[in-house]
Amino acid sequence: MNHAADKLLCDIYKGSKKEGMYIFVSREDGLSKVPDGLMVRFGAPLRVTTVVLTEDKKLARADAVAVIMDIKNQGFYLQMPPPLVALDSGINENSMLPRSH
Repeated sequence: MNHAADKLLCDIYKGSKKEGMYIFVSREDGLSKVPDGLMVRFGAPLRVTTVVLTEDKKLARADAVAVIMDIKNQGFYLQMPPPLVALDSGINENSMLPRSH
């Protein structure tokens, strides 16, 4: 995308099988370009919102340009859940310390 005027009307769906997994698709194509195998793993889709994507749109966990390019090139963008991390970054280090009995 090279023009700030480029826009994409995008529907965002969440799946029923994995918390935090979302599929972004163009409103025009809907879910028609999402592979069947992915839809099986995604579960029942529930549309959560519709947004107008532009290259400068701020998204919570994705780069708008990457989302737009994936939708234009493959028909969808898949957002995976964030990786699980320890609440305390020292937990892993602390578990290696010798324990006194």
